[in-house]
Amino acid sequence: MARTRSTRLAARPHERLAEILRGSGWRRAALLRRAVAGLLAVLALVLALIPRERGSPVVVAARDLRSGAALSGADLAVASWPAGLVPAGALGVAAQADGHVLLGAARAGEPLTDVRLAGPDTTARLTGRPGDAAVPVRLPDPDVARLLAPGSRVDVVTPGRDDDRPVVLAADAAVLTVLAAEPDGPGQAGRGRLVLVALPRAEAARVAAAALSEQVAVTLR
Repeated sequence: MARTRSTRLAARPHERLAEILRGSGWRRAALLRRAVAGLLAVLALVLALIPRERGSPVVVAARDLRSGAALSGADLAVASWPAGLVPAGALGVAAQADGHVLLGAARAGEPLTDVRLAGPDTTARLTGRPGDAAVPVRLPDPDVARLLAPGSRVDVVTPGRDDDRPVVLAADAAVLTVLAAEPDGPGQAGRGRLVLVALPRAEAARVAAAALSEQVAVTLR
């Protein structure tokens, strides 16, 4: 009989909970805090066990970069991007861009892809002609360079020798980039801006040879 009575005196869990809820306000608040803390601990454990997608390294611009900039290590940074957001052709190692010329301006944090750098592959993609070459043309008029942008189409011309009629050295050249203005050094006052254009190799060689001894200009198409 005594054993049965002692068993009945021991409150069951739900009876103890009901007693606490009927009790003073501070006891209810303490119980609520413990329950919330327990739920947060369980949630943290669940989140820790969920497998996370590993980021992919992506080379980005470390600062705002101008079109035609020759990239160096200080211009580049490597960020971790979710694999699903990495653009096609994105560079994963800074050495892949170091020393290359940037085609078009880039904002800080912008990912750099293979088509943003001057090179044979980029030239072929832009012109649609495999084997095209890039050739620099120095424009005598800096105002003309301001009218050009990557993708512009131009004809490369030079003054005629006999009748002063211009000679078209190359037609429908694709502008790859306009290099930044260079500071004038001793004996270099008034030097024009360099423009990098893509041409078939035979025409590129003709333009490069003419630029050594003649004034070369471009006309916009």
